[in-house]
Amino acid sequence: MEPITVPIEKDWLSVSEVAAYMGVSTHVVTSMLRAGDLPAVKFGREWRVARVDLEAWLNQQRGRLWA
Repeated sequence: MEPITVPIEKDWLSVSEVAAYMGVSTHVVTSMLRAGDLPAVKFGREWRVARVDLEAWLNQQRGRLWA
């Protein structure tokens, strides 16, 4: 199985970019960030997700489905 790669050139993604990529609402992403389910950092009042962390998280989640 090929690893998931996020085809976005930026190193840091906003909540709306993560939501658009995953096809969910920003509320879903924000809830995951607040719960600590998705790795991220907060710059002031804004959450940012490192693209490499998102890729690793997605691949880990996919691995759980097939385990």
